[in-house]
Amino acid sequence: MYDAIVVGGGIVGASTAYHLARGGAETLLLDRHDAGRATDAGAGILSPATSSRTDSTAWFEFALDAANYYPTLVDRLTEEQDGETGYARCGLLSVAVDEDERAAFEAEFERIADRRETYGHPAPGSVSELDSDEARARFPPLAETDRCLAYDDAARVDGRTFTAALRRAGRNRGLAVAEEDVTRIDRDDGSVSGVRTASGDRYDADAVVVAGGAWSRAFEESLGVSIPVEPQRGQILHLDLRDADTEAWPIVGGFRGHYMVPWPDGRVAVGATRETGSGFEPRTTAGGVREVLDEALRVAPGLADAEIRDIRVGLRPRSADRLPVLGPIPTVDGVHLATGHGATGLQLGPYSGKIVADSVLGEQGDEPTELERFGVERFSS
Repeated sequence: MYDAIVVGGGIVGASTAYHLARGGAETLLLDRHDAGRATDAGAGILSPATSSRTDSTAWFEFALDAANYYPTLVDRLTEEQDGETGYARCGLLSVAVDEDERAAFEAEFERIADRRETYGHPAPGSVSELDSDEARARFPPLAETDRCLAYDDAARVDGRTFTAALRRAGRNRGLAVAEEDVTRIDRDDGSVSGVRTASGDRYDADAVVVAGGAWSRAFEESLGVSIPVEPQRGQILHLDLRDADTEAWPIVGGFRGHYMVPWPDGRVAVGATRETGSGFEPRTTAGGVREVLDEALRVAPGLADAEIRDIRVGLRPRSADRLPVLGPIPTVDGVHLATGHGATGLQLGPYSGKIVADSVLGEQGDEPTELERFGVERFSS
């Protein structure tokens, strides 16, 4: 008998399980590690202050809290387990290469000024404008830029590495992990009683957290609740620049929805497609690869000689309103959701796991407000 079971082992599920174990709950993490899991393919850009999302104040405020929580969590993980976390501050450049991007650049400048006035983020002195030579000094493959904004406080995270660190730290606090395919969540008199797996096993628990990413909807029938989350395919290429010293390079974001994320091993990740209606098919397509490469080479033609090291495909769990789906469900006591983060799972996921774990443990502070914002009930109102 467990205090809590977490279904799904991506960054959201791993964070939830870690925080539950850290809070003293006897916790089991069940993970079937689906091909196409978003955590394994995400870019890992942590920069809500420069995000182009302007349609949701709730998302932005939550993203600020999530980004601010990362350093605290990284410090804990550094103390509580022996491996790397994959997190680093690296800065970010927003670049307009062509004249037709100037309007979007000016809109971003305006948006940042408004956010600073309202939220104090970005911090004063953390944003500046660079000329083309200064921009290329920081990211050598860049084209000549028309305008360039530099933001010093952005960070990056390797989703695979960070998730592994969460699991190790959780195990050090008693977290149990099993590779199982959960097929059903059982309930008794309106309360959750446990889960069943494809292998025929049953695990009993007082609480269950569904963190199944794009696959979370599979539990709608057994829970009697609508979970409007669908897969959105994202293709991202990892380029090998061989002898280039990329560790100190900043993230680069253009104004046509794509980005470049450098890593310390001479690698630059470029992406990504946003393919709705793709279904559960985590496959590479010729059109997707061409889209990513065309935009990467438009912004950074110096990448043309790079070798394609890897192509990753993730199925992002995109909710109907593009906001996370978090917290308890109304139909079964003891069941919580932690899904629906779309393309921002690596940015929001660790903090989402914390607040859902706090809810299960009954330790919410100001967090009920956030759970109310992102509860599944909003889709039936």
